[in-house]
Amino acid sequence: MTLEEKNVFKANEAFYHAFESLDVGVMEKVWVRENYVQCFHPGWAALRGWDPVMSSWRRIFENTDEIRFLLTEVRIEIRHPFAWVTLYENITSKVDEEVISGVVLTTNIFEKRPEGWFIIHHHGSNVVEPPPEMTPSTVH
Repeated sequence: MTLEEKNVFKANEAFYHAFESLDVGVMEKVWVRENYVQCFHPGWAALRGWDPVMSSWRRIFENTDEIRFLLTEVRIEIRHPFAWVTLYENITSKVDEEVISGVVLTTNIFEKRPEGWFIIHHHGSNVVEPPPEMTPSTVH
């Protein structure tokens, strides 16, 4: 893995750390603060712009007691000033004492800024049947 790929990998890790923190302030720090950001949560309408995207994270965090990710099949591509990461999110969450698990196929797109890599686009799609061989890349 090149140094730049490691930096994108770390930015992706920071996104999932923010997600697991359930703290919108932490989540805000990993996104580019621009109106062109987009987020497509599984089963939701398209969210475009800083305010709708951050409102979605507030809503998710307010209604989630705990969430953990096992990231598998992580792949990084870099085409400056952008990079994208594709992966499977193997999710375990707790909502009102109910434990829920699922798999989401995800694309995260990052933009390189002088301060580092920041997410500009998150797209997740539910997976009904995960791939037969899933190699764990990251456990949170």
